[in-house]
Formats: sequence, structure tokens, C-alpha cells
Amino acid sequence: MYEQVSHALLNDILDELRPDLKRQDLRHFYTRLGANFYAIHSLFVRLYGSRADFFEQMTALVDRLARAYIDRPEELERIDMAREEDHNWFLSQDIVGMALYCDGFAHNLQGVESRLPYLSELGVNMVHILRILACPEGASDGGYAVKDFRDVDGRFGTLSDLRSLAQSMRKRGMLLTLDVIVNHTSDEHVWAARAKAGYPDFQDFYYLFDSRDLPDMFEETMPEIFPETSPGNFTWDPTLGKWVMTVFNSYQWDLNYTNPRVLIEMVDIILFWANQGADIIRLDAVAFLWKKIGTASQNEQEAHLILQLMKDCCQVVAPGVLFIAEAIVAPLEVIKYFGEDAVIAKECEIAYNATFMALLWNSVATKSAKLLAQGILSLPNKLDRATWLNYVRCHDDIGLGFDDTDIRAVGYEPKAHRRFLVDWFTGRFASSPARGQPFGVNERTGDARISGSLASLAGLEAALEAGDPEAVELATEQILLLHGLIMSYGGIPLLYYGDEIGTLNELTFLDDESKAGDTRWLHRPRVDWERAERRHERGSVEQRIFDGLKKMIAVRKTIPAFADFNNRELLGVDSPHLFAFLRTHPEMTSDSVLVVANFAVEPSYLDLTNLGNRGLFQFGRPYDLYSGTTPGIFNDRLVVPGCRFYWLTDQRPVVF
Repeated sequence: MYEQVSHALLNDILDELRPDLKRQDLRHFYTRLGANFYAIHSLFVRLYGSRADFFEQMTALVDRLARAYIDRPEELERIDMAREEDHNWFLSQDIVGMALYCDGFAHNLQGVESRLPYLSELGVNMVHILRILACPEGASDGGYAVKDFRDVDGRFGTLSDLRSLAQSMRKRGMLLTLDVIVNHTSDEHVWAARAKAGYPDFQDFYYLFDSRDLPDMFEETMPEIFPETSPGNFTWDPTLGKWVMTVFNSYQWDLNYTNPRVLIEMVDIILFWANQGADIIRLDAVAFLWKKIGTASQNEQEAHLILQLMKDCCQVVAPGVLFIAEAIVAPLEVIKYFGEDAVIAKECEIAYNATFMALLWNSVATKSAKLLAQGILSLPNKLDRATWLNYVRCHDDIGLGFDDTDIRAVGYEPKAHRRFLVDWFTGRFASSPARGQPFGVNERTGDARISGSLASLAGLEAALEAGDPEAVELATEQILLLHGLIMSYGGIPLLYYGDEIGTLNELTFLDDESKAGDTRWLHRPRVDWERAERRHERGSVEQRIFDGLKKMIAVRKTIPAFADFNNRELLGVDSPHLFAFLRTHPEMTSDSVLVVANFAVEPSYLDLTNLGNRGLFQFGRPYDLYSGTTPGIFNDRLVVPGCRFYWLTDQRPVVF
């Protein structure tokens, strides 16, 4: 009955729209709209069904979808149709990504296009270009305080430059990922400007309060995101004479999704960037989309409904486009951003595996894989048609958000252990070679996060300063070890620009007043292309890391077991230093791969007799796919050198 009502409403809406729709061929639009309208309508009812203007707002949403479909280039429509035929296309082991700032990587978008051969040389075929939307200079949170959602910042180029880059990438078989910041705007955005000018419609785009009564109630349960630089969650705006909700920074105004106009605008903006050529849209700060007194105002059920609605709308216009959930939250909450009570992803197909990243760094500091194994065991399986984004470093800080229960389970006290990790990675622990800095220090709680480039955190900076070849070798092996795990864990490995040549901490940010108070700029470098040329100098650090990753990527793409079908089995091992898991392709069970990593400096051994009857190595001795060698084995004990990993099989691969 409800479905009949939904379709009757759809007919009424289409009657409103048809006179203004000029395009001759809307068959795919009507087919997809019909297939998804029941879900779209149901979600819109749950969020906004009590409003008197419900039909008007529902009509406005469908109108935006129709116009976005009309604007979609034919080339992108063909890609949509191909991906509709192959729903699992993004679960392949062929995809390897890199995240980069276009100004840091190659000055601007044209520069990125000119450097595509470099990325192809490495084997990267997915590029996430961070924050290119128009932002104010200075107070922009590194580009995440947007003043125009439909334009490229002039410092990086133009929309025409972006479309040219997207086209060049498609010719190379590369995927383009772009950011859309869905939680907030800059206080210089036109919506904020109109709110300040007194327009009630635009004041409803934000959370505005005449007194501190409601803000104080929110503050009782809302955490602080940037306690050092922007304490609290509200800012007084003298022009408005009101308090504005500003969860991140005082100049970032949170959008009010209880207003359907906000949702409709943001859906339209997502589709705008899909039509510029984005294959993947990274939705920033999705955990914060719904605010509720008496809660942390994170991970609310309504936030998930909003994401489901965004995904269903995208399925109508651009079904080949994927969503990444930027939700750096507790492990059991992260999994929900794929979608609950579902088999396939109904919110975002991809989510950051921040827990895995933090656990890897814990193992670097402790030389133990105990917490890593415990944390992975506690993380539920993802949905079938969804995948993780696995990374070692990114543009943001390293948070230590793994579960306290897991920390206690392996014998640590949570608060003391996190303090040790911060001390280790900021070089305050006596034997630590790491050269990071703290970020987001909360003096009240003692909590902190960690900034720093991968190479500097892994000890390469200290080793080069000391002129210690053995320490340089150890740091290099550690960098490759970490990448060896994100390449084989299951999901899309995401490299961070500069890491492929061992880029150290960038200190020039201290000379810029707008950046000097934010230590995350330590790891947002400008690529030294003269140094990058040393990747061709045999024996250089740059060559060892670049060629190591290049080979790793090439080998990964030949291993069907590394495709992501929830086909990872964590293995129990005797040594606390070892982390081991088995990858088996569901349709190629004979091609299983055993991944073993040793976080200790000294060799450790794995007792192969403990692996049970899994059909491993039945055709001969284990063979390492990455190094192309046969590892040392004595009395069924596999020796794993310090800070090394193996991808083991008994089938020899194609020789590279």
C-alpha cells in the first residue's frame, strides 16, 4: 500500500516537472528514478515527513536530480552503464590509490596532469586530489572551510583544468577522487553572508541561537574537536547577534540538516562534481551531520539516513560514482557507514580503515602485533559490496582511537598506553627514533594525537641525521613493511604523496602565520622533484622505497586473492612480534596467499605446523611473491627477518 502511495506521488511530481524537461532521451533517468524512488521517498518521509511543505521539497529534490542527469556527459553515462553491469568492479586487486594536495604535489591541476606519467610509473591508478574547492585564504582549515561549493580555488586552477585532468585520467584508466565537505561551510560562504544579512531562509541553513541556553545544553555532551585552537562548539557572531554552531573551527559553520533545503543543495553539489568527472566522492565529516541535545552529536541514526538518501539520489543520476565515508570514529561505529541491516553498501561503498592504520603504528612503537591482532578480531566484517581504504599516512593526524577493551585484553592500561604512544612518536621516549609532534592536545584530559610524515615517524629522519646506514636500512624496511600490509589486507591501498620517496617532515609551515599553529602541516609537503629524480639512482633511499613500492603494486595486481571479498582469515601465532593472515579468493581457493609480517628488529619464526589443514604449500616450499625468493625454513619453522613481510604461496608468479 505504501509503495503504491509512493509511486502515485512520483507521478504527481513528474507531472510538475515534465513541461520543463527538454531532453529527448530520459529513459535511463526514469528507469533509475522508478527503481530508487520508494527508498528516496521513504527516507525523505522519515526525515521531513511532518513538514507542511513536504511535497514542495520532494518535488524540488526530483527536479535537481533530473537537471543533474540532463547535464551528465555522455562519456560518463557510458561508464555508469558499464559499472551497473559489473557491481563488484571496485573490489578488484587492480586499484591502488594516492592522496595528494595538488599544490604540494605539482603546484596546480595542470601540474598534476603533467605528472600523471610519474603516477603511472609507480602503478597508481586512483588519485585523490584533496580540497580544491574555493576557500578563503588563511582561515580555511587547510581547505575544508568552503566558500563556494561549485568552483575550484583559483590557486589550483579552473573547472576547465579539472575536466581536462579527469579526461586525461580516464584515458590512462585512472580514477579521480574529489572531496565534498558536507558538514559545514566557511563563514564567508554566500549562504552565511545572506544569513548575516538577515535573510531567514538562509539563517535556517545553520544552527543559530539567541542565547547560551541551548548551546550550553549541547556542550554538556559534545566533545571538542580542536581544543587547543578552537575550544567549545559554538561561536558568537556579532553581525548576527547570535551563537553559531561551529564544531570544528570558529569560521566553519555547521549546516542544519533538519532543513530539507540543505540536503537538496548538498545532493545537487555532489552530483555537480560527479558530472565534472569524479569517479569517487569523499564525503567529509559525515559522522557530524545530525545534532541532538544530550548526545555527542556524532553517529546519529539520522546521519545514516541522510547518507542513504544521498546514495540513492546518486544511483539515479550517476550510478557509477562511489562514496567514501570520512568517518574517523570508533571501530564499531565505522562499519555502520557502509549501511546497517544490508548485504550491499547502501550508504558509502568505501570507508577509511583508521583503526587498522592506528594499530599498525602501535605495532611500530611496541614491536608487538598483539594489539593489532586483537583490534582486527574486534572489527566486524564489512558488507559484501563495500571495501576499506587502507592507508599508513594521510593529510590528517594519527588518532589513537582503538578500543579500550582491546587495549586491556593485551595487558595495557589504556590511558598510560596512549601516553606512551604519543611520547614515542614525538621522540620524547628515550629510545625512540620518531620525529613527530603532538596535535590536538587536550590539557584537561591529557589526550593528544600525532602529526608527522611517515618517514620521520618511522625513524628515517633521525637515521639520516645520524648518518647511520643500519638505521637508514631499518627505517626503509619499516616503511615497506607498513605498505606491504595495506597492500594485502583487503581493500584499496591508499598511498600518501611524498611517502613513495621517503619525504621527511616539512617545517616551512612555521613561516606561515595561518599554518604555524597546526602541526599537521608537518606532513603536507611540497614535493622536491629534484629529490624525486633520485629514484633512478641505484642504492639511494628514494630508489629503494620507490622501486620497492612499484614492485609491490605490480605484484599485488597479479594476485586474485587480494581482491576484497571478506576473504581474509586472521591466524593465531606464537610470536608476539608476528602478524599473519590468510587471503583466499572465493573462486580460486588453490591460489591462497599467507601474509606474515615481523614488527621486531630481530628475526622471528612462524611454526607452519600450526596452520592446520588449509591446503597451503602442498606443491612445495613456500615462495615469497614479493621478493621472488624462497624463505628460510628449518623443522617447519619459517624464519621472518626483522621488519620484513612475506606474501607466501607455493605457486610461482609471472616474473617481473
